[in-house]
Amino acid sequence: MDATQDRRWWRDAVIYQVYIRSFLDSTGDGLGDLAGVRAGLPYLRKLGVDGIWLSPFYPSPQHDHGYDVADYRGVDPLFGDLGEFDLLVAAAHRMGIRVLVDIVPNHCSSDHPDFRAALAAAPGSPERSRFHFAPGRGATGEEPPNNWHAMFGGPAWTRVTEADGRPGEWYLHMFTPQQPDWNWRVSEVGDDFERTLRFWLDRGVDGFRIDVAAGLFKHPELPDSPDPEADARTRDSVNPLAWNQPEVHDVWRRWRAVCEEYAAADGRERLLVGEVSVPTAREHARYVRPDELHQAFFFDLLAAPWDADAFRKVISEAVRDIAGTGSTVTWVLNNHDQVRTVTRYGEPVPGGSGLGAARARAAALLMLALPGAAYVYQGEELGLPEVLDLPDDVITDPIFRRTGSRARIRDGCRVPLPWSGLASPFGFTSGAQAAKPWLPQPDYFAAHATDAALSDTESFWHLYRNGLQLRSELPQLGQGTMTWLETSPDVLAFTRGDGLVCAVNFGSFPVPAPAPGLPLLASGPCQAGELPGATSAWWVTDL
Repeated sequence: MDATQDRRWWRDAVIYQVYIRSFLDSTGDGLGDLAGVRAGLPYLRKLGVDGIWLSPFYPSPQHDHGYDVADYRGVDPLFGDLGEFDLLVAAAHRMGIRVLVDIVPNHCSSDHPDFRAALAAAPGSPERSRFHFAPGRGATGEEPPNNWHAMFGGPAWTRVTEADGRPGEWYLHMFTPQQPDWNWRVSEVGDDFERTLRFWLDRGVDGFRIDVAAGLFKHPELPDSPDPEADARTRDSVNPLAWNQPEVHDVWRRWRAVCEEYAAADGRERLLVGEVSVPTAREHARYVRPDELHQAFFFDLLAAPWDADAFRKVISEAVRDIAGTGSTVTWVLNNHDQVRTVTRYGEPVPGGSGLGAARARAAALLMLALPGAAYVYQGEELGLPEVLDLPDDVITDPIFRRTGSRARIRDGCRVPLPWSGLASPFGFTSGAQAAKPWLPQPDYFAAHATDAALSDTESFWHLYRNGLQLRSELPQLGQGTMTWLETSPDVLAFTRGDGLVCAVNFGSFPVPAPAPGLPLLASGPCQAGELPGATSAWWVTDL
């Protein structure tokens, strides 16, 4: 890569999220792997993305699909080995594609050597201090140390059996018992994570996506919460005693300094992008101050209902508060934890709906026109809907295992990609002895397979490809300012100050277009002078 063009590349980058186990299987075991990602790089280069974010591939018992890490400096044999990782990074760089890896600093796996050592050690030991161990309440310690509940359901505490066989202390896990939370108030934890950062930076990665970046620190006294079930109820970081503590910003300053050190050495800027879930855009902005994270995902757009006022509100707040720090907004509409837009914006029926697909296309073109960076989740560019009818016996999401409820399961957006053909496995895996994909693919995936998408110029894929190509051709499309234009109530329109006008019709009926002539690009059929319902379009004008 050309180091002279590398500085601040992240400001308007489009990054493709690769959920490795569902991307492409190279071995026939039914799970995607690193070699499959490498084989798929030409497809991603053709799509036009600037980089990829790899979901966790580290050694793990896979209780939460790799977000329970047993070794932060290795590769799980399910996905390959370090040699294959190095080949992937080198191949991506030859194609001009940057590589981000997912790092999980809030918690680890209960199989991590440090946690196993903590279980074997005595209460009050240095080994236990790396986690949150505490005596229980009640006459015999039979009650948890506080009333917190885990985000994935159930109590946030599990009691251990001590070496003498008696019930002992409790340990904290804000997700599942298999994911104990690190105690970041112990300096050795931060020191070890810096060694992990350097390990992967030395292998050539271009940055890190940071899981639960508003986590890490808890209130030092671990008091009761006024609303202990808030995290589980909302499936979000709501408990003010467990998330968004002020000390976490010192961690991001330390990590930013490490990245700046590497950038100074070779001119290649490394990116830190955080999964930050906080109540307001103003609080979100605190994480992307000039000496902290470069960027943080802005989930308010993802969470917004299909409504012009709702979209305008969250976009305005983000541009005002986040861009005001000197960072750029990191826009996202889909990820591995959320119902896909085709289903979210339409009717919850198998295969999605025409209305949901039209709205998803319109939202995508809006996102790609906004100033800042954008993240695309694999399959989004194919118009994949959520798979709503997975049988109970194939669901692996720990939320389902802990609660028994299908209401918030995430496996429906994680079904392996369809690449080719008319029947499962749709090219995801191959070979006479190939195992079935780890989650079953519905028959209607045939209409979304990449071979069909590439041959259909009206497909989701071509809409994304054309949008990405125009981003690269129009000057600073992902940067700059924006100004809202006067429109009818169901329409949002803005100009970028660089000649680009983007408009979205959230309504059901055509409205007058905000710019003359045929659009440069539209999410659906358009005639000059009007913008149909559930459609977005770009024009280049002198406005």
